[in-house]
Amino acid sequence: MFHRSPKKSLGQHFLTDRNLLAVIADAASISSVDTVIEIGPGRGSLTEVLATRANRVIAIGLDSELIEPLKSLEFPNVKIVEGDARAANPDDLLGECSSYKLVGNLPYYAALPIIRSFFESTCRPSQSVFLLQKEVAMQICASPGSYSLASLGVQIFGDPRICKIVKPGSFSPAPKVTSAIVAIESHDHYINRILNIPLFFKLLRAGFAAPRKQLRNSIALGLSIENKMSEDLLSLASINYQRRAETLSIEEWINLYNYWREMD
Repeated sequence: MFHRSPKKSLGQHFLTDRNLLAVIADAASISSVDTVIEIGPGRGSLTEVLATRANRVIAIGLDSELIEPLKSLEFPNVKIVEGDARAANPDDLLGECSSYKLVGNLPYYAALPIIRSFFESTCRPSQSVFLLQKEVAMQICASPGSYSLASLGVQIFGDPRICKIVKPGSFSPAPKVTSAIVAIESHDHYINRILNIPLFFKLLRAGFAAPRKQLRNSIALGLSIENKMSEDLLSLASINYQRRAETLSIEEWINLYNYWREMD
C-alpha cells in the first residue's frame, strides 16, 4: 500500500481499518482458486489482502493518478485496469467469461450503477461483497413491503445480507454517514424466468415511477398507457390495482411482467 490524499471529486474515502479488510475477504470466502474483480482499489490496501488469498485479482479504478503506483504492487497475480466500473464489461476484464467474485469499496455516488452494470451483464459474479453507505445497504436488503428499485435490482440476482456496520472513523477522510459491508450470494432462481431483463426493468421503473401513487396510476404513468389498460394488466396478474409498488413480491413482479409481455 502507498499513500496519497483522497480526491473529493471522486467521492474517495479510503478504508484504514485493516481488520475490516479481512472481514471483506472472509465474507467473499476468497480461496486460492478464485478470480476476483475488485472495484475501486484506491491505494491498494484491500488489493494486497485479496492478492494473498486469490488465484487472480483484476482491480479496476477510475483515478489515473493511482493506477501507476498500483501497478508497482509486487504481486504477479494482480492486474490493474484504468476505467469506469459503471461501463466495465466483465468479459473484457476477464479475457472471456469465467467464474469470478466481485469485491469493492464502492463510491457512494456510483454504487448502484456499478452493481447494476455487473449484475445485468451476461457474465455475472458468483458472489459479491461491497462496502456501501448503510442506507443503500438497507435498501438492498429490504423485505417485501419496503421494496425499492435498489432491492429488487439486486434480489432478482442473489440473496443479500449485511455482514457488518462500519463507523465513519474507519475511513480517511471520515464520511458523514455510516457504512455497511454487504455480501450477495448469486443465484438464478428468478433470472432464468425473465426472458428480457431490460424489459423487466422497464416495468419495474414504471411501477416505481410514482411510488406514493396506487400501482395502477404509477404503471400507467411509467408506461404511458391509459389507467384502464394498467388496471386490466394488474387484474390479469391477480394484483389489486390499489396496492403500491413496494408491496409486491418478486414473484408478483415476474408474473406481472409475463402478462405484460403477452399484452404488448
